[in-house]
Amino acid sequence: MSVRLLLDPGHAPAERCAQKADLLPTLQSVPLKPGALILPSPVNAHDHGYGIRTLDFGAPDDALEVWIPGLRLRPRTDPYLEALVAFGRLAKTGIGATMHCHNSLNADRLVDEADAVMRAAGDVGIRLALSCPLLDHDAWAYDGGPQRLQPFLREDDWHALSGTIPTYASVETQLAAVEAVAAANTSPLVDVQYGPIGPQWCSNALLEAIAEASALHGRRIHMHLLESPRQRIWLDRRFPKGVVTYLDRIGFLSPRLAIAHGVQLRPDELELLAERGVQLVSNPSANLRLRSGIAPIASTIEHGGPAFAIGLDGTGLDDDQDLWREMRLLYLLQGECGLTRELTTGRLFDAAIKFGRRVINATDAADFTIVDYQALISNALFDDVDEAEILLNRMSARYATGLVVAGREIMRNGELSRVDFDAALAELLAQARADLPRLERQKPLVHALSAATRAYYASWPGVS
Repeated sequence: MSVRLLLDPGHAPAERCAQKADLLPTLQSVPLKPGALILPSPVNAHDHGYGIRTLDFGAPDDALEVWIPGLRLRPRTDPYLEALVAFGRLAKTGIGATMHCHNSLNADRLVDEADAVMRAAGDVGIRLALSCPLLDHDAWAYDGGPQRLQPFLREDDWHALSGTIPTYASVETQLAAVEAVAAANTSPLVDVQYGPIGPQWCSNALLEAIAEASALHGRRIHMHLLESPRQRIWLDRRFPKGVVTYLDRIGFLSPRLAIAHGVQLRPDELELLAERGVQLVSNPSANLRLRSGIAPIASTIEHGGPAFAIGLDGTGLDDDQDLWREMRLLYLLQGECGLTRELTTGRLFDAAIKFGRRVINATDAADFTIVDYQALISNALFDDVDEAEILLNRMSARYATGLVVAGREIMRNGELSRVDFDAALAELLAQARADLPRLERQKPLVHALSAATRAYYASWPGVS
């Protein structure tokens, strides 16, 4: 049979298995070709579940705050179908677990939409952490909200846009909606979490209530933090002693918290996050594409900062949801120029697997990806090169041939076992195209809002 079992990538070489009996019991019934390699499946530890991707609905990359208005062009589609395609696309790459940061901003719809998302995950067969959105502060622009953009808009554009200024449910109502979602969840493969979008969009009252509720229920929190330079500037104004210090003071920082991006974190903040057991999720492609910078992962390792995981954030390097390439990008970006690597292959795979599982609250997961390893080394002269090094330098989604989640085979030879992905994608695209007349009417307003956003932040001292 000649199959490799790489159970601890970067720390120990693969075991060579000559017969089925040499494999773990959950893998003995899975069809395997000679030359296959099996490893624990990495986790996509931060994403937004775009079935229709952002470029497809006309939101090209830009600076984060200028890019956000483009999300208004997201077509109105069935949330179940949107999630089914997003999760199916991920599973086809050999990734069977994801953190899904839901995008609904309406507490009244959250329970129904969350049910649709959880059903989609169950139908595809992936493992899911569902971050339920919470926000109530400074929509559209930091330091004052939509009114800050009015001077940068034509009067007719402001009149048209002002009718879409969001109103938010009370703190109590939003938290109750999360608990309702959790109560409705019946799957052992789904974990429901609090999802404050980011401190710049949350009032102090909401942040403090989330910290209290997390401690009370033992529920995890997943939040964006200090992603862009503008967020750093604004949060330093709002919290003169530092937003991380404030979060610590209210009991927000704990091992139950994962923060995404963290590009603008300072060394002292990284140290405090590590002391509190917080996890950091790095999203290198998204940070580059939305011009936020490069997260201080190398510094995190050097100074004993927080454990980190890896996520796609819906904007992978090639826009193809390929976590393997995302891992490689992080590995290369953080390699620095010394004689000895601080970010070793072992640390990188620990981030993708061990700490990714912690972020989704599935530390005991037993999920496996099957790789056509023979294709990866078809021209190799030596057969004893570290398999983890080969994977980090050559692996991509097209070499993933199988996926087993919780003992169930959900992908074989690039095809999903439980759903018809092509049919789901075709139906989703049909729904999106049916919404084109509305989107065409929205485009000029979206462009005006993006331009006003750029002008507003350009007016800040020290911002270019």
